[in-house]
Amino acid sequence: MWEVKELQLKVAKAYPNDSARGIARLDPSALLTLRLSPGDIIEIEGKKITAAKVWRADRQDWIQDYIRIDGFIRQNAGVGISDRVKVRKARYSDAARIVLAPPAGSHMQFGPDAVDMIKRQTLKRPVVAGDILPVMSTSGQAFLGRMEAIPLVVTATDPGGIVVITDRTEILLMDKPARGVGSIKATGVTYESVGGLRAEVQRVREMIELPMKHPEVFRKLGIDPPKGVLLYGPPGTGKTLIAKAVANESGASFFSIAGPEIMSKYYGESEQRLREIFEEANSNTPSIVFIDELDSIAPKRSEVTGEVERRVVAQLLAMMDGLKERGQLVVIGATNRIDAIDPALRRPGRFDREIEIGVPDRDDRVEILQIHVRNMPLADDVNLEELANRTHGFVGADIAALCKEAAMKALRRYLPDLGTEDDIPPEIVESMKVTRDDFEMALKEIEPSAMREVLVELPKVSWDSVGGLGQIKQELIEAIEWPLKRPERFEHMGIKPPKGILLYGPPGTGKTLIAQAVANETNANFISVRGPQLLSKWVGESERAIREIFRKAKQVSPTIIFFDELDAIAPMRGMDEGARVTERVVNQLLAEMDGLEDLKNVIVIGATNRPDMIDPALLRSGRFDRLIMIGPPDRDGRLEILRIHASRIPNSEDVNLEELAELTDGYVGADLGALCREAVLLALRENENAEIVEMKHYLEALKRVRPSVEESMISYYERISERFRGGGRVESSSLIGYR
Repeated sequence: MWEVKELQLKVAKAYPNDSARGIARLDPSALLTLRLSPGDIIEIEGKKITAAKVWRADRQDWIQDYIRIDGFIRQNAGVGISDRVKVRKARYSDAARIVLAPPAGSHMQFGPDAVDMIKRQTLKRPVVAGDILPVMSTSGQAFLGRMEAIPLVVTATDPGGIVVITDRTEILLMDKPARGVGSIKATGVTYESVGGLRAEVQRVREMIELPMKHPEVFRKLGIDPPKGVLLYGPPGTGKTLIAKAVANESGASFFSIAGPEIMSKYYGESEQRLREIFEEANSNTPSIVFIDELDSIAPKRSEVTGEVERRVVAQLLAMMDGLKERGQLVVIGATNRIDAIDPALRRPGRFDREIEIGVPDRDDRVEILQIHVRNMPLADDVNLEELANRTHGFVGADIAALCKEAAMKALRRYLPDLGTEDDIPPEIVESMKVTRDDFEMALKEIEPSAMREVLVELPKVSWDSVGGLGQIKQELIEAIEWPLKRPERFEHMGIKPPKGILLYGPPGTGKTLIAQAVANETNANFISVRGPQLLSKWVGESERAIREIFRKAKQVSPTIIFFDELDAIAPMRGMDEGARVTERVVNQLLAEMDGLEDLKNVIVIGATNRPDMIDPALLRSGRFDRLIMIGPPDRDGRLEILRIHASRIPNSEDVNLEELAELTDGYVGADLGALCREAVLLALRENENAEIVEMKHYLEALKRVRPSVEESMISYYERISERFRGGGRVESSSLIGYR
């Protein structure tokens, strides 16, 4: 007699690419125990019995006793994430006939080729009567990566039990919704639709699913289940998506309130609408009431002038305090302005838990990318890991926009002259691929939404474009690139990376160029702040601008904040006899750089040619840790800079850059750039059609371009460098030496 081995395994969410494919993932030891090979059919027994095709799990899931199945298989088995199911090798037959119908409450029109399309997608898929069978739409949205699974219900199979769809299977499609399966939900948002956010989803689930599914646990512990969860974070991070996924997976009725929709100009009508929604939710428990943009209907009562808003807040407080069905009715609020919400709502007993839905990290971005491209025909050169590395600060909505834009770029490549009325030939649709170049083009147009107000377009400056730095370049790489690219090294050694680097030196030595090169080489977000732009005539506005810059930088870290002309916004306190605006700005800058809140993955670079003017409190360790002088280049440095500039100029063979480097003592990078430019202009003045630039043009240009750094200026900066090295500071009177 054939002995059927079975295992009890814990349910986990499927990998993004496995969604709607009827696949279950097991680790190799489970496959060995059950005598299975990849591609075999297994029987999964939860509250109901269903079947799936088995594949091997990734290495990180080995020896975990997990079975990874998507939302459709979980629904077919009547289980949720973290539940246990029995798994065994299935006995199955080939399906002679299966009957499919839309879920209860939905209506569908099937086209003439629907049967062929369904058979092509579900070939060799195991099904059981009562299962949901997800089928992909073949509309144009498929190419844009938005193709959602359409759920169909398997109402009957011939023969019964577990059957596998084959070429010979007859598929019957019913237009009327399936009867007797009204509990099946047709919403397509499952936990597989949520990329990253593992810890956040887990916290929301234990607040919502646990009280609904196991109220006896709370009764045993003698505590009341939670009433509300407040999700907050930047726009586009997935707050609404999590609420929909939790409602769908928990089997609860879902009632959504878009804040502004319930507001009315008539007295008492706004509160009435709110009461009606809560009463309907109470009569359809278990249920979830989701309030999107909570700050629009529940602002701080002390700060609003309108009576309507105050009454709505009071009504919401009363409704949440009067929830009778504890645990069976949960309120989820979502907002990106948590500080604007009335504090009475934010106490335990109303919104019991506040969960931050933050900007995704690199691993989360990989998962979100996989979700958005899983139905997209990608070329082999598309590397999602590399894309994730280059999308710092992108939230889920930004990544979705990036994938859509890449698909549109590909569409324009294939169909440059397509009109809206034209039919697209099927062979072109079949051959379409989204390539790496399409994503490169899309990256130029899509920027992180949290950075829109402060984002700057950086010129593509690499370390190769910066010459004459010598040892300074290594110092900058250690201070800026290492903390952003290899933070684990600093953690292992038990130290914190430097917070700030101050670049000082004569004008034209390349301080701003260095900041641009650093931002490009680290792939970090770059916020450029020009000192005078921050200052405002309104009291408090300048400090608020500093706060906003640091808040955004933390949100989209890793970030480099670059303060150009730092002496304009952080001069020595006590020198401003008027409105004391700069004093308050300095205080705010000090608090942000070394305050109570930790700056993680945010590095501040300051540039100035007047370091004696900067407030000394900024120049201590813990704020600007590294003070690096960018002085005039030596002979080798000048030669390196000349080679960089001359690499783009068609020079004749007699041009001797080494001789020019000897002749340009005291010239800084900007002067050498001007020298090359002047030589080219002289060659063109001599002959409009000149093809090359000769040495005589450079020697003539030397007479016109003078060095911008004088001896007194160099000695001044050397004195400053000595003082900084000794821990002292320079008096502003010493600046007289080079004025």
